[in-house]
Amino acid sequence: MTGPAFAIAADAVFDGTALREHCAVIVDGTHISAVVRRDAVPGGLAVENLPEGAWLAPGFIDLQVNGGGDVLFNDDPTPEGIAAIVAAHRRFGTTSMLPTLITDTEQKMRAARDAVAAAMRDQPGVLGVHFEGPFLSPEKCGVHDPSLMHSPREGDLELLTSLNGAVTLVTLAPERVSEGFIRTLTQAGVRVALGHSMATYEQATAAIAEGLTGFTHLFNAMRPMSARDPGPIAAALECADCWYGLIADGIHVAPAMLRLALRGAGTPVLVTDAMPPVGGAGKSFSLYGRNIFAKDGRVETKDGTLAGSGIDMATAVRNCVKLLDVPLTDALAMASRAPAKALGLENKLGRLATGYRADLIALDPLSVTVLKTWVAGQ
Repeated sequence: MTGPAFAIAADAVFDGTALREHCAVIVDGTHISAVVRRDAVPGGLAVENLPEGAWLAPGFIDLQVNGGGDVLFNDDPTPEGIAAIVAAHRRFGTTSMLPTLITDTEQKMRAARDAVAAAMRDQPGVLGVHFEGPFLSPEKCGVHDPSLMHSPREGDLELLTSLNGAVTLVTLAPERVSEGFIRTLTQAGVRVALGHSMATYEQATAAIAEGLTGFTHLFNAMRPMSARDPGPIAAALECADCWYGLIADGIHVAPAMLRLALRGAGTPVLVTDAMPPVGGAGKSFSLYGRNIFAKDGRVETKDGTLAGSGIDMATAVRNCVKLLDVPLTDALAMASRAPAKALGLENKLGRLATGYRADLIALDPLSVTVLKTWVAGQ
């Protein structure tokens, strides 16, 4: 059930590409019907005026969300668990996401797929699922359990291609799969990214030739770049048709390295890699039976291994402005238009334009804090 059409007016509207002064977005049901001058809003239409100085912008899209609201997707792969994660991140402007299951059993992967399929019936902010594993390199396991990692087995293709009408993103290590596996996935509509990998430059470019288009948390958990061993990082930065996720928490990647990535030929995409403490009250949780602690912005094991992040997307955008000297409009695009493009949804999400879903945020441009969020007009 959708309500009557209404307008949201602001001193500034960032439409995903340009900043427009004194405009209004007209929402009709779940979609945007027009973006007009503030004084051109049709008479009789209810208007919500944002506070003086506030901006209206596209909602954030997060491709890598392990948890939130004290819920870890691996531990609670249910529609209820997803709903709790979605609600926790909505406070920070995330209007759509891919719940992310890190390396786990086939049974857990099937449960995650089924939970996402069920959640999408009444959660427009759920776009699909991100399987981060299990086809990863034990040499770059990070906090993932290496004992659960393996090369593709019988039944894996069916599982990974069975979520109809939704996005499936698979993060894998190209060196762990056979030639042609990535091509088979991408031809079936699955999005494939490189991550947790010791792939050489040659293996990474071969994977791109098969249809791989993304790089999960660039720089982290992958073969480092060096003078005679450029590895996957160089392959990512020189590929104009690829995107690469960046965790802009000031902990995972040094600001200088993030600035280097912004100069690459591809599309930088902000991701949170968020864990349960984001939007929650807890300061610790369990993963694979190991205690994980959140303190001073870090989420890590007792021995100091990073285990996802403790940031929300609004903080990631704010860090881009404050740590990287990125214009706010560019940072907002990296959290909205860029991830929409990465998922092939650039004609539906990530912009404030006629025909796009009405996913919007109101924000204070000085503090880069989210004031209000709309998902599909609600």
